[in-house]
Amino acid sequence: MELKKINDFLWKLPKTNGMKVDGIVFSSEKLLEVIKKDRTLWQLKNVASLEGIVKNAVAMPDAHEGYGFPIGGVGAFDVKEQGIISPGGVGFDINCGVRLLRTNLVFEDIKEVKTKLIDAFFKNVPSGLGSEAKIKFSKSELEEIAVRGMDYVIEQGFGWKKDKDYVEEKGSIKQASIDYISEKAKERGKVQIGSLGSGNHFLELQIVEKVFDQNISKQLHIQEGQVMVMIHTGSRGFGHQIASDFLKEMEKHVDISSLPDRELVSVPFESEIGQRYFLSMNAAANFAFSNRQLITHWVRESFEKILDQDAKSLDLSIIYDVTHNMAKIENYFVEGEKRKLVVHRKGATRSLYKRHYLLKDSPYYYIGQPVIIPGSMGTASYLLIGGKRAEELSFNSTAHGAGRIMSRSKAIKTLSKANIERELRNKGVYLRSSSWRGVVEEAPQAYKDVDEVVKVSHALNIATIVARLKPIGVVKG
Repeated sequence: MELKKINDFLWKLPKTNGMKVDGIVFSSEKLLEVIKKDRTLWQLKNVASLEGIVKNAVAMPDAHEGYGFPIGGVGAFDVKEQGIISPGGVGFDINCGVRLLRTNLVFEDIKEVKTKLIDAFFKNVPSGLGSEAKIKFSKSELEEIAVRGMDYVIEQGFGWKKDKDYVEEKGSIKQASIDYISEKAKERGKVQIGSLGSGNHFLELQIVEKVFDQNISKQLHIQEGQVMVMIHTGSRGFGHQIASDFLKEMEKHVDISSLPDRELVSVPFESEIGQRYFLSMNAAANFAFSNRQLITHWVRESFEKILDQDAKSLDLSIIYDVTHNMAKIENYFVEGEKRKLVVHRKGATRSLYKRHYLLKDSPYYYIGQPVIIPGSMGTASYLLIGGKRAEELSFNSTAHGAGRIMSRSKAIKTLSKANIERELRNKGVYLRSSSWRGVVEEAPQAYKDVDEVVKVSHALNIATIVARLKPIGVVKG
């Protein structure tokens, strides 16, 4: 497809037959060559053809082919103009997200016990395909979690009261219901909450390698050499089953032949099915917030056991917890008119500039929302802050990670677990994994260059770099 270059990091996919708006791609020349190798642009064109879409369909610098929407795709739909909601525009792993914890430790403080810490993480946090949590919740407890989110699990003793202030939506989305969720989803969910899962999910011990913005980093209480912990996981089988169930139901109510891609099955947001999916999706999001909260609790316990110090004395506090794979109701001015939009972020992270109305109850109102972009296994991750141009360019969105360039099947055929482990060891990264397959599938070679992805976000000012973090130990599913 023919792209029109706007500047070094901004490209337009012009509106053609069937498209209601233009497509916009955030990318460098280097990343664009990779994006063109799969169906990302074709999927972006299809998103731009959906009912009620406004302004443009957006692909982030980490964009790659996904289910329906490209992963790294953003689309906003006007509720009053029959704007849609689409499970394929949210993703199967609803509220897959990233949480970053700080400590008051530096590398020298843990140098001798690094491997013991990772071993403790591996023991305390179940990981891997089909992994089940070490605490089994009842059906009624699962329902409390799905409706109330982090509020409930904190009341049960899993975490600190202040934790929720540093989580998107305060870890509890109020518009959530368990009423339309299948028994199969509930059965899958109640045994998995408090587990890492598989795929690209991880639990990582990190060091702040470089600080780029001294002012913001000071306000976030981070400095070079500091020990951090990053958690990346989502709603597990609970969210996956909800997505699968609603996709099947929506297909019965939609003329599939009228869609550019059957994976983009969708319904008007305000329809009865649309509302049931929205409430169920939010329940899965509350599950995911709670899942990361339980893992946070066990990370704190691991530090306490290995270092023989209280977690509060180590300042094991949450810097922030961000979501991707969500559809949210947000207000934007479009063509001079304030509109209520359903913003789909499929593999994209919300990025809010300081004093944004959605931050009014946040401790970050005056500096902007922290943005966390994880790298692939063994590579750097980044902490950024909401960019000034995000509202103008991307519906307050930015990238969510490095983005795949190699399929999992190809990785299995071409890469070696022994070589990957040796490369990580040479970089000073200690690895624990429940599956050799998971290690190979998520090898650094299977992903784009996260430095390049972040460079694009920073150059466009949709999120600006605060600090670069390097891994020293990782638990993979």
